[in-house]
Amino acid sequence: MKTEDFDYYLPKELIAQTPLKDRDASRLLVLHKNTGKIEHKVFTDIIDYLNPGDALVINDTKVIPARIIGEKEDTHAVIELLLLKPLEGDENSVNWECLSKPQKRLHVGTIITFGDGSLKAEVTELLNDGITHVKLIFDGILMEVLERLGTMPLPPYIHETLKDQSMYQTVYAKNYGSAAAPTAGLHFTKELLDKIEKKGIEIIPVTLNVGLGTFRPVMEENIQDHEMHTESYIISKSAADRLNKVKANGGKVFAVGTTSTRVLETNRHKYDKYTPEVNETSIFIYPGYEFKGIDNLITNFHLPKSTLIMLVSALAGKDNIMKAYNEAVKMKYRFFSFGDAMLIIDD
Repeated sequence: MKTEDFDYYLPKELIAQTPLKDRDASRLLVLHKNTGKIEHKVFTDIIDYLNPGDALVINDTKVIPARIIGEKEDTHAVIELLLLKPLEGDENSVNWECLSKPQKRLHVGTIITFGDGSLKAEVTELLNDGITHVKLIFDGILMEVLERLGTMPLPPYIHETLKDQSMYQTVYAKNYGSAAAPTAGLHFTKELLDKIEKKGIEIIPVTLNVGLGTFRPVMEENIQDHEMHTESYIISKSAADRLNKVKANGGKVFAVGTTSTRVLETNRHKYDKYTPEVNETSIFIYPGYEFKGIDNLITNFHLPKSTLIMLVSALAGKDNIMKAYNEAVKMKYRFFSFGDAMLIIDD
């Protein structure tokens, strides 16, 4: 398969630049994957497609204010870092993998100072594609320092300033660790989740810390040549037990987002049942893949030629996805991180 096979026309004005004031007021395109039937709804209608005994699997990762801008101590050149993941320990680790810009101005030993000097970074290794390893020097708790000095790492196609930083977090965000939001979850409100739970649907959290593997573009001509980066994930014993019970009782697993999907597919393909685990995944899902971990998917509209549009094409069929995306363009849906939602459902 060619990367070009997953391209589509998208007018720039359909790329959502700001989130809606009411999270759950977005539009919802429902794609019935077996028939190709398309319905146009609003996001609060999602509850109508969930039945008692089903599971709604959410990714409870929390986005780090990971974009920090500082100066080289020697030349005062402006350097931007995007913190991707700790290289050891937890989110307060001193050693981090990041994207640096411009990397050509850096060398091993370069010191970068941020803000009032309460945070510094020493370059320890320079790798390809702008990836840089740094040692962070700070006092106190790193996340508190970043809350003061950093900003949300919005994707490059968003040019508007995000006035309320919390709008790039899900309402259930809990565990710091991501360099990008699991954006399908941005549509949910606490009120909608309460209604879903009261209907008898199990809301089950897993964690995948979103990093370079999710948003790195596919540059290769043949998609099989694309190499995914690893991202860490957690499935608790409680989550695994509840998921196994849902499946045993005939319920459907609705994954919220491609990140939750990648966790469940990685785990179930290894063990043939949901199993407690702290691990990493570099799974790359594209057409021809056999799904074992999820039944249905709530997601956003993804970039052309991205690994994410390849994943949804694997679930619903490439022709169905391209038809749905062209319909969404025609109907002027809002695309990408702050855009509208899609439900891919197996009837």
